[in-house]
Amino acid sequence: MKRVMLKNIELGKENKVAGFVENIRNKKTMCFIVLKDVSGKLQLTIEKEKHPELIETLDQITVDSVIEAQGLIVESEYVKLNHMEMYPDTIVVHSIAAPSPIVAPKGEETNIDLRLDYRWIDLRTDKNTLMFQVQSHFVSKCREFLLKRDFIEIHSPKLIGAESETGAGVFKVEYFDGNAYLAQSPQFYKQMAMAAGFERIFESGPVFRAEKFASRKHATEFTGFDLEFSYIESFHDVMHMEEEMLTYALKAVAETYGDKIKEVYGLDVIVPTLPFPVMDLKEVYAELEKRYGYQVPESEKGDLTTEGERLCQRLSLDKFGHEFLFVTGYHKENRAFYHMRDEHDVPCGYDLIWKGCEITTGAQREHRYEILKKQALEKGLEKDVEFYLDFFKYGCPPHGGFGIGVDRITMLIFEEGIKDAMFIFRGPDRLNP
Repeated sequence: MKRVMLKNIELGKENKVAGFVENIRNKKTMCFIVLKDVSGKLQLTIEKEKHPELIETLDQITVDSVIEAQGLIVESEYVKLNHMEMYPDTIVVHSIAAPSPIVAPKGEETNIDLRLDYRWIDLRTDKNTLMFQVQSHFVSKCREFLLKRDFIEIHSPKLIGAESETGAGVFKVEYFDGNAYLAQSPQFYKQMAMAAGFERIFESGPVFRAEKFASRKHATEFTGFDLEFSYIESFHDVMHMEEEMLTYALKAVAETYGDKIKEVYGLDVIVPTLPFPVMDLKEVYAELEKRYGYQVPESEKGDLTTEGERLCQRLSLDKFGHEFLFVTGYHKENRAFYHMRDEHDVPCGYDLIWKGCEITTGAQREHRYEILKKQALEKGLEKDVEFYLDFFKYGCPPHGGFGIGVDRITMLIFEEGIKDAMFIFRGPDRLNP
């Protein structure tokens, strides 16, 4: 008989199941085991008088041990867990678990760094299982949305020969007789795909940032979801594509997992309405000062400060009744050289803020070779990005795109820190497990 997942067990029939032991009450005449796999839970009830051959096996089993059981599944009004139980005829112990090193005293939470040391154990909780099921569903729905609109999925290299698009914050690695660098984003290769005539592409993959941040939202390696598409009229086309994709994916998350998220985390998944509100950066600062008394020096008003970003959550809800806010009008000094600029020399791009956290930078890109070369020179990057500039010598359509941090999206859905929202966290002080 083949093992079935617990969500697929059939009442009134023999089933073979397997998983981790979440709880065991091994009494004199009876033994009760709560078995857990990634799809659900099931109570196993063993009457020792009927199965004396199982007593020795039961005495070995500890919490978190991995076992396999085969027997009849019956309905039971006395069992709170799904009102059903299994009466096993056989139990096989695949792995006996030592006591967990991350169990905290009752009412306390284990330190996050200790939990990360034993991340594979920490991930077994219902909360973490749900988090990564939702993350997977969110990404799959973004992918589904784009594939329906003729996007092509690509996989760009993460080892690159030039330092970066910005010249800072990159990891240098030995590469045979020279050096290579870990890519900060797939940006250059997304645009190469536009020059190749692919027209619409997306990618989900690792992104590396050699920056010593210590905040709830930063990591040195994370998962990005990036896309780029051609023949746009302005960066507003890019914003529209993003707001539609996010609404599509969050609606799917709410429909499939909304009730479970409410049950486990006590949180509602709000499906955003279209269109998302848009504000110029100058207007944002004016509103923040008028409404909340928040002021920043003129020298800092070309970019959105961390506190300004945080206050955007309150501003967007108060002004628009919306969780999301597009912010435009950043100063060119605070944007990448490849962002197209308007007639006033203002970058044609935006940040998207959700729940007081930036989740996206997007823009229309500069596709005209001479202008792009000039803007690279302004940033002192001409030599570093020479290979990239070549993409635009031989014809390239107008295009734009954006990148989303998958881990930040997860973090904000569940209102957790980035360390909890990543499968395995990487930071300045963490390279294990």
